[in-house]
Amino acid sequence: MSGQILDVTRRVGVVVGRVLVYVLIWLGLVLLIAAAGIHFFWGEISVGQMLLNLVSVETDGGGGGIVWLGIIGVGVLPLLITAGIALWQYYRRRKRRSTGQEPRRPWLRRTVAAVLVGAVVVGGTTAFATTVGMADYIKAANSKYNIGDYYVEPTVTGDKQKRNLVLIYLESGEATLEDDQLFEKNAFLPLTNATQPGWQSVENYQQYEGGGWTMAGLVSTQCGVPLKGVGSGESSDAGNLDDDGDTYLGGSICLGDVLAEHGYTNVFLGGANSSFAAKDVFLGTHGYSSVKGLDDWRAAGEPEENFRKDWGLSDERLMAHAKEEVDRLHAEAEQTGKPFNLSMLTLDTHEPVHVYNYCDVDTENNVTSVFACSMTQVAGFVDYMKQQGYLEDTAVVIMGDHLKHMSAGDAFHEQLDHHGNRTVFNRIWIPGRDASAPLRPGVDQLNMYPTILEAAGLTLKDREAGLGVSALAPEVPAGSAQALEPEAYAELLKSLSPQFYAQAWAGPGAVK
Repeated sequence: MSGQILDVTRRVGVVVGRVLVYVLIWLGLVLLIAAAGIHFFWGEISVGQMLLNLVSVETDGGGGGIVWLGIIGVGVLPLLITAGIALWQYYRRRKRRSTGQEPRRPWLRRTVAAVLVGAVVVGGTTAFATTVGMADYIKAANSKYNIGDYYVEPTVTGDKQKRNLVLIYLESGEATLEDDQLFEKNAFLPLTNATQPGWQSVENYQQYEGGGWTMAGLVSTQCGVPLKGVGSGESSDAGNLDDDGDTYLGGSICLGDVLAEHGYTNVFLGGANSSFAAKDVFLGTHGYSSVKGLDDWRAAGEPEENFRKDWGLSDERLMAHAKEEVDRLHAEAEQTGKPFNLSMLTLDTHEPVHVYNYCDVDTENNVTSVFACSMTQVAGFVDYMKQQGYLEDTAVVIMGDHLKHMSAGDAFHEQLDHHGNRTVFNRIWIPGRDASAPLRPGVDQLNMYPTILEAAGLTLKDREAGLGVSALAPEVPAGSAQALEPEAYAELLKSLSPQFYAQAWAGPGAVK
């Protein structure tokens, strides 16, 4: 009886051991393929970006074919490979049993198999951890810095000079592409020409440490804090966008909140699916009464040739709609006395770039021409506002949402991989401002939040909001995050600050 028990136990142990081996093979393949896919399409990313963006891609107007490649590559392919290995091993064992042939040097075979399985698991884990910056995430979790110690809730001390605002985000709008010594031509020249004279720029405008994707660009410039989501808060509910949450950083006070409180009508136009990365939830949470995207343009009757299948509407057509929208908003503002904020996000320059019919390629690399074509459309919108007289009472802030991605499949590695100082394109128009008064150079995206509020004509206590200080202010207050030494400031931005983000995601008005 005891012998039978031992025999059954041994058989069960063998089965469990084999199942465990196949699970490890499957897990290693999943991590390895996921790392390869992330590296090819996005380059090295952060844990926060992975949690907030990769889990919220859309098959329609939010990544398109990448979604299906992910499902096949990460979901299906590892299972097929693992099942294939399992079947191959099963038939080998069955053949040996039927012939009575014992394997030669079984210890060697088991050793090689163990090494191969270990290599897949260790290799996949290491590749994935490196690609998503797991080491930096762990380090940030142990940081002594807390964003809550430096966060400043914006306090508006006056709004008698408030004016209309147009805010344009340029997809991957990196200022380095202005250098015609590095590239075939200055891709931003049309927009630069349209924003002269009287326009200003923040010299050496930086992407914030830890940023680098669209939602990070929106949140940093409209809320003044680094974007950190799922896993950053102390509670399991903080920042969980996968549970049909109806708010996004609801505890923070952001640009749209402040403007709405002071009578502004906030409208957002984008070419992509508005729900990608919960962009519509973020904007709706923070004072935007209208958010228009891919579904709206289809409903408006835009023909299919004006859309790219992976993302959405062309910048040519987006700017055409923007002209109609600014006409409507400006007329309404003149009639009611209520100012407006029209925010936009371009699309054409998102890689892999799509060449629309409106764009004539005159460079060897299509990406350069597409950038120039997109900037020409934005420049046309700026010219239209000037012709209509809107620039007399409307501030305009144009800026890239982040630096150009440098994934394995993207262009310009030769020019940008080892560039010493990659910066973000920006142009600012403030009616009546003395353009000879310089903007504070070298600021990052977090400082743009108070800068935009001041451009809109609002006055701020100490000229601060979030972690930022307005670029219109020549100096920063002592005790501000901007007064920290560069190393300390970088560590502050990387810190997970769990208590702060638990409040930031908790609900309206939680961050103080």
